[in-house]
Amino acid sequence: MEDLPTRLARLRFRAWHRGTREADYIFGCFFDARHPDWDADDLDWFEALLNEEDVDSLAWAMGQQEVPPRYAGPMMDALQKLDFVEIPR
Repeated sequence: MEDLPTRLARLRFRAWHRGTREADYIFGCFFDARHPDWDADDLDWFEALLNEEDVDSLAWAMGQQEVPPRYAGPMMDALQKLDFVEIPR
């Protein structure tokens, strides 16, 4: 079984290395800003979301597609606010 620091490091890496800059900022910044408050269920939710195709998860995050019931709820609501994204200039 993976220990928590290793799991967090793996999730952070996956969140910041999605394949597109837009996905990196949305998922990477969300992870960095919010993960300290997450419990095991929230980590499971985020990990499952990272296993989805970026085109789908980005559309859900940006409100362009209906969110599947398994991802709907407070975590998706927080992700959809996009108030955590800071883009360096």
